[in-house]
Amino acid sequence: MVTLMLIVFVLGYIMIAFEHVTHINKATFALLMCGLLWAIYALGVNDPAITHEVISERLITALGDTCEIVIFLIGAMTIVELIDKYGGFGLIINRIHAKNKRGMMWILTFVAFFMSSILDNMTTTIIMVMMLRRMISNVKERWLFACIIVIAANSGGAWSPIGDITTIMLWMKNYVSSIDLVVNLIIPCIVSVVIPTFIGTRMIKPAPMEPICADNERIGYHINEHLPKLSRAILICGVGGLLFVPIFKAATGLPPYMGILISLSILWLITELVVRRYKLDGKMEGRISQALKSIDMPTILFFLGILMAVSALQQANILTHMAQWLDTTIHEPYIISGIIGVLSSIVDNVPLVAACMNMYPVASPDAVGYAAYFVQDGLFWHLLTFCAGVGGSMLIIGSAAGVVAMGIEKISFIWYLKRISWMALAGYIAGIVVIWLETFIISI
Repeated sequence: MVTLMLIVFVLGYIMIAFEHVTHINKATFALLMCGLLWAIYALGVNDPAITHEVISERLITALGDTCEIVIFLIGAMTIVELIDKYGGFGLIINRIHAKNKRGMMWILTFVAFFMSSILDNMTTTIIMVMMLRRMISNVKERWLFACIIVIAANSGGAWSPIGDITTIMLWMKNYVSSIDLVVNLIIPCIVSVVIPTFIGTRMIKPAPMEPICADNERIGYHINEHLPKLSRAILICGVGGLLFVPIFKAATGLPPYMGILISLSILWLITELVVRRYKLDGKMEGRISQALKSIDMPTILFFLGILMAVSALQQANILTHMAQWLDTTIHEPYIISGIIGVLSSIVDNVPLVAACMNMYPVASPDAVGYAAYFVQDGLFWHLLTFCAGVGGSMLIIGSAAGVVAMGIEKISFIWYLKRISWMALAGYIAGIVVIWLETFIISI
């Protein structure tokens, strides 16, 4: 069963990677792979205690966990799309100034880096890529900018306790503390961004930023020309709704998708009143019901399929056995974490981190030797946090941010693999080296 599941996963992964050759949407193979993996798991289980009812319950649980992310993604994309339709991003773009495209890349990179430490990397990428579409007309240049933003968003989420779902998991379960996490990882995360960004700036000409033509379709709607206060109000409400999500989660303990649904419903009410008050029906698509039509559903379905496929591997204990094999075979925290980071570019980092949390409980504060790596805020947990978050940048489908950028900009998997993966790998290795140097200096 395990061998067959791995074969199906690898074949599905290859078909997704060669979407540009087959000209078949990647969501097709993600959904097919998901269905086949769960079917193989259901038919191949030999344990009599795992009945069809148990498998069905596990499937429902996996679907619930996946739909939390999918619903959040739909809500966030809708809010961002609505801000765009009201011209909110135009207000921001007009206030971002750079002498040339290289300077603009640095600005957008660090905006994404620090934004993703508050919002999640997926929401940050949606916002930044939508802004980018209003600023760069050349498709390949826009792809390069978008990919650097993905790297920045993933790295930015790794040093903040609320920046990524894996950091939230480790923080909430007391494997790491907020202050130590920030102190120990912010410099390695900055390094993991600076190196790819520097390389990226060498790949574009230092040409001045192109002027944004008011008649260009990339600008979207032009309500801000007539009602600038309204554009500003929708921008504030939309961004405020996104910022409300982590606050809501911290206050109630409920999943982020509940917060995004509240924000979406409030913004829905506001825009309905706005459309009636200003009689915008004939001027623009000002309702959320219209913004929903602009959501890229193939990307949503791809996200659903790939996460459910990984859940099948997790239910078959393939990821858990892999983590145990790493521990017994290698027994070195830097190498184990480094390999987990590489694996997180292939499969979702959440089950990988969850497997490590189950395998390595927090050690006693007075632990010595190898066990000392696993105390709260121990070296292993900081390495795991960094590697699982930053490692996802090495492939375009290795993170939620990458999948979103791939869907919005139609970035080719192979294009990313050839031009961006090695840059992300360079930053990833450099960040690990910085962590080693920090540990070495402290130990002196």
